[in-house]
Amino acid sequence: MADIVDILIIIGLGMWLFLPAYIPNAAASLFGRHSKTMIDFGKSWRGKRILGDGKSWLGFFGGVLTGIVLGLILIAVSSIWDPENYWGYGPFWNNISIIACLSVGALLGDICGAFIKRRLGMERGQKAPILDQYDFVAGAFILTAIFHFDFIFHNYFEGDHIFAFIFILLITFAIHRSVNIIGYKMGLNKEPW
Repeated sequence: MADIVDILIIIGLGMWLFLPAYIPNAAASLFGRHSKTMIDFGKSWRGKRILGDGKSWLGFFGGVLTGIVLGLILIAVSSIWDPENYWGYGPFWNNISIIACLSVGALLGDICGAFIKRRLGMERGQKAPILDQYDFVAGAFILTAIFHFDFIFHNYFEGDHIFAFIFILLITFAIHRSVNIIGYKMGLNKEPW
């Protein structure tokens, strides 16, 4: 077992590598605020909207692009201290693929969360504890594991790296709550949750 300093380094690295999954949801809200083209095109399934008005194509692509841009910045910063390894996991193009999977996966997870909420008869913005906080985390981990299993396993599940995964689960709730309260006070969110 690693000592506390090693565990803190593992947690910090895990957070650093997961940052491209955190930003897309907030960015999607900003980009999609005035979009008229919803992902479900306003269609219903079994009498209920498929996703609802909170999921637009502009928001989706804006969120993904923001996550990728953040990832590129992280690669640039990482390359300063380790020019051979770039962002921490292999060659440059491999890292771009990981960043894209994290960003797209986060938004696909959020979309799946909206789909589940609509099937349960919940309205847009209605509180759904756990689902609201962790749908994007699950999406990011699952999609990235499909294409880059070694990256996910090594950085979040192998040995002491499980502490990074646990920390992400713990900190996500606090981050989600804080960002939503800030967004509510700024008039960007209709609800503070």
